Amino acid sequence: MTKADLIDKMAKDAGISKAAAGKSLDSFIDGVKKTLKKGNKITLVGFGTFSVGKRAARKGRNPQTGAVIKIKASKTARFKAGKALKDAI
Repeated sequence: MTKADLIDKMAKDAGISKAAAGKSLDSFIDGVKKTLKKGNKITLVGFGTFSVGKRAARKGRNPQTGAVIKIKASKTARFKAGKALKDAI
């Protein structure tokens, strides 16, 4: 399912225009980004939890040359599905 497909489904299910559904989806995505950027987590009961994970710095290998390289520490977005979502699948 693409973003456009999701917007169409949201508009149909909620009985609103595609423009309003698109704005709603964009607002949700923006809210998730801003919350995760602050280091907080978002819990949607029955759906799941978005959180920030941390990856430690580590050594890796360049696959072309085999040379050892340093990989910087980084943050990553994580999602853990809730029980209701797991049961639905």
